[in-house]
Amino acid sequence: MIIPIKPISGLPSSTSSSPKPTTAALNANVAQQFLQPGSFNLPVMPPLSLYIHIPWCVKKCPYCDFNSHEAKNGFPEEDYLAALRLDLERALPAIWGRKIYTIFIGGGTPSLLSAAGLDRLLSDVRTLLPLDGGVEITMEANPGTFEAEKFRSYRASGVNRLSIGIQSFNSQHLQALGRIHDGDEARRAIEIAQTHFDNFNLDLMYALPSQTLDEARLDIQTAIASGAPHLSLYHLTLEPNTLFAKYPPALPDDDASAEMQDEITALMSGAGFQNYEVSAYAQPKRQARHNLNYWQFGDYLGIGAGAHSKLSFPHRVVREMRYKNPKAYMQAVAEGREIQESSEIGKDDMAFEFMLNSLRLRDGFPVNLFAERTGLSLSAIEQSLQAAEQKGLLYRDHLNIRPTDLGRRFLNDLQEMFLKS
Repeated sequence: MIIPIKPISGLPSSTSSSPKPTTAALNANVAQQFLQPGSFNLPVMPPLSLYIHIPWCVKKCPYCDFNSHEAKNGFPEEDYLAALRLDLERALPAIWGRKIYTIFIGGGTPSLLSAAGLDRLLSDVRTLLPLDGGVEITMEANPGTFEAEKFRSYRASGVNRLSIGIQSFNSQHLQALGRIHDGDEARRAIEIAQTHFDNFNLDLMYALPSQTLDEARLDIQTAIASGAPHLSLYHLTLEPNTLFAKYPPALPDDDASAEMQDEITALMSGAGFQNYEVSAYAQPKRQARHNLNYWQFGDYLGIGAGAHSKLSFPHRVVREMRYKNPKAYMQAVAEGREIQESSEIGKDDMAFEFMLNSLRLRDGFPVNLFAERTGLSLSAIEQSLQAAEQKGLLYRDHLNIRPTDLGRRFLNDLQEMFLKS
């Protein structure tokens, strides 16, 4: 059950004639509310990550259901960066004193940011937040926006990891996906990334419209040969409220898709990659630390249009969402009401949310992590654990709990076993 947080008294309203409270007063109200006694007793705070959403892109892809908006006539970079800083300033009381271990700049297409804009953004982050000395700072990038000089500047500003949306090296398939780059531009983007970054990820999709097994194999072989230490490989799905959902393309059938998946597994294993999460493959010690924090039920503060947060306090865990429309978000920030939705995770949902994330990992999780991140005893899920073991979907000992190979194959069924009816 999701328990709504009580409205914070003193929040400004566009219809109120009373004076608006100061930012300091609002911050004090937020901190006071979150630190009140609640449903849980968390022994320690989880690691904290920062997510920054840049909502604009050159062109909306027909399969994309992310919060992205076409920048047909450019986008208000200066105004948006100012809103991000103000958003972050207002969030500080909720994370006061906590160090940031990873940062992810996602979109949209963050690589539309100018070099000066990205430098300003990270300078603001460093000014306001304590960063871990080995902080991982990832930026998503579209091959159609790669400029060598700009990416050199991104690296100098502090970005130390790229996530490049290749999707395919086949120009015909890229055109069918509505991408703004072709195969040659995809290869050129990797060359630029290799020049300035020793840590980068490639996103690719398979089971594309009219794709054959040989074509899927060639995409993966090309990605492996690029030297990328991390690959994210996704089965194309037709998401609701997308152009592909309205006008479905002809996709490979289930048998053909399964063949592609088996081929991918064999190729990646043979190249020394571990499938450490459902769609993520990494060379040894090259896992995405930011995403690992999500899957291990860590905390994250999300700023920007439509960004989501999950924040822990000694006696509660809170989820927040910012306004999705960029213009509405900037207006809301200016009026001191950037959080559109806020709710607490109730006891009945906490175990399921933990398992929903952690069971995505091949190695599962240490037994003591469950109590540390949820404030619950493992006995709260003992019945479900036993049932999953009996079905051969789960393995556990006194140190670790993880899905079996069968459990990974039927992951949705395994996760649902921890959902309270």
